[in-house]
Amino acid sequence: MITTSYRPRNPGHDYYGRGTYLITVVVSQRLPLLGRLGDDVKHPGVTLSPLGEAVKLAWETTPEKQAVRGNRVAVHACVCMPDHFHGVIEVLEPMRWSLGDIMQAFKAVCTSYWQRQQGHGQSTNRPITVDCYSHGAPAWLREKARLHDNEGALIRALSKRQRQEYYALVGRDRQPLFDDNYDDTVCIDQRHREAMIAYVHDNPRRAILRRALPQLMQRSLHVLIGSRDYGTFGNLFLLRWANKVQVQCHRRHPVSGEPYENTGDYACQHQQWVDAIMQGNTVIVTPGISRGELMMKNECLDKGYPLIHIQKEPITDYWKPERTRFEACANGSLLILAPWGLDAMAAVNGVPADTDYSRFHNMNHLAAEICTFNGKATILR
Repeated sequence: MITTSYRPRNPGHDYYGRGTYLITVVVSQRLPLLGRLGDDVKHPGVTLSPLGEAVKLAWETTPEKQAVRGNRVAVHACVCMPDHFHGVIEVLEPMRWSLGDIMQAFKAVCTSYWQRQQGHGQSTNRPITVDCYSHGAPAWLREKARLHDNEGALIRALSKRQRQEYYALVGRDRQPLFDDNYDDTVCIDQRHREAMIAYVHDNPRRAILRRALPQLMQRSLHVLIGSRDYGTFGNLFLLRWANKVQVQCHRRHPVSGEPYENTGDYACQHQQWVDAIMQGNTVIVTPGISRGELMMKNECLDKGYPLIHIQKEPITDYWKPERTRFEACANGSLLILAPWGLDAMAAVNGVPADTDYSRFHNMNHLAAEICTFNGKATILR
């Protein structure tokens, strides 16, 4: 196998073997170089720039280019957004090269297109020693250049810090089109694969909705709710509703041992929750962990009931919910909260806080806190 400086998003996964992946690459500095987003949610789309067309072509021709290297891959969907790119790629048989190498080659081709459109010379797969010596490169870079006979090989051999130093040395015209790394989601099964492809095709519509409904689709990385710091996505106004009701269920009935959602006690609680919603000004609060909680969370999403959903996954700069929750946010009926410092909360029954057992209990504790919160959330970032 050929090793590179690439660090996979999913440690332990075999990136040389068969698999299907949803790929995301981001244009450096989030510059909208690939096209222009429309504004018609009924007919969503992106008008591609010449560079966007070139990126799309580079993706579509990836299988034939990789075949020359002995790699059998297929591409199933792609979309160029103004400042990023999504694509679904399938590795059909084990490879000598990794997925990281395939993505490096794709990004290098796109960078080459971009530089030629700016009037710069070819920079991919050409000798680099001249650049290193003429710019007074440090000894470590000259030695790297001596050992690797083209830029593509050199770049793969550098760490992230070394790449930044190299690009600063040779100038902006030699810097890449896309950010240094990329995001990959590993496909689990056929249903997940279909969801990946649907997500790619639906990206322009989702982007138009986010732009048209900023208050309902708001992403904030740090929001102070009481004394706790959360990442949030959705309608923050739901925090100010007068009546917030927590949905918390046992997995098993404490007396009969039956699955709790199958008992009369659950049916009675469920009716109380629905009655409260129907009376108005009531929002359901739950992490949706146990089966009973999950059923009520999904009912809220299906029927448009107001919901505050607490999740353990962090909300970061580019995080977005899956389609069902995205649509609920667009309707104004959902706020997603992701607590920072969840694993620093107290251990539960002696079980460390960074285990699922304690996380689940602590998330229900946070749901109870949210139900008593009557102030105004403070957006820190």
